[in-house]
Amino acid sequence: MFLAKGEFMSDMEVQPAAEPTVGLSQWQRVADTFAATSKTFEDIKRGNKSWWMPLLIMAVVGYILFAVIYSMIGMQQVVDNQIRLDPKATERMAQATPEQREMGAKISLYITEGVFIASPVMLMLVAAVVSVVLMGTINFVFGGKATFGSVFAVWFYAMLPSIFKSLLGVVVILAGMAPESFNIKNFAPTNLGAFLDPVETNKALYALATSMDAITIWTLVLMSMGIATVAGVKRGSGYIAVFGWWAVIVLLGVATAAIRG
Repeated sequence: MFLAKGEFMSDMEVQPAAEPTVGLSQWQRVADTFAATSKTFEDIKRGNKSWWMPLLIMAVVGYILFAVIYSMIGMQQVVDNQIRLDPKATERMAQATPEQREMGAKISLYITEGVFIASPVMLMLVAAVVSVVLMGTINFVFGGKATFGSVFAVWFYAMLPSIFKSLLGVVVILAGMAPESFNIKNFAPTNLGAFLDPVETNKALYALATSMDAITIWTLVLMSMGIATVAGVKRGSGYIAVFGWWAVIVLLGVATAAIRG
């Protein structure tokens, strides 16, 4: 009934040792984000949470867009366009003294350039805030087990499609866009708002149309899949968590635009 000691040891010795799982490289995760999405997020779930490669890619593409805007449009033109597209800002500038207008233009210019220059830091700050919110939502509302690090990594890989919007913006500018018509807040025709006049269109309608952005929807779908994977919950829960918060943000934006009207 009982095995001899030697037999027991012999049986243990022939047991094959479990081989450690080899994770994907960051380049493989980047490629799989587009070609085999589940592989990327499963790899993050296994503990491979490096995120600097997508950050680097987005930063490089962002700086390319900045360089094209700087050379082809001009940052002062960008600022002037934003004032012109905002009737209330135009009214404030008209009522200001020449010194106030000059100072306001300089401050706006510095802020616009600073946002582009500090874009990698801005991306990390946004990723941190979004990760805290989504981690809390998926864990406490849907019973998930996601960690901050895994959600943080998912965010960066899910945001990779945004590079296509930046590249499309580069193409549009290089194709001969009139500098006076450039809108830094909506620089690529990836949403309905890009085909509407931002001055003549109802502000709430324009905000809603701009929110219906193909690239944004793509990133939200990826984020939903990723957060569900790392949290170990049904994919539907990920969609509800991500698109639920997105809907709240869109509604707040539309309401704010309607109030500013």
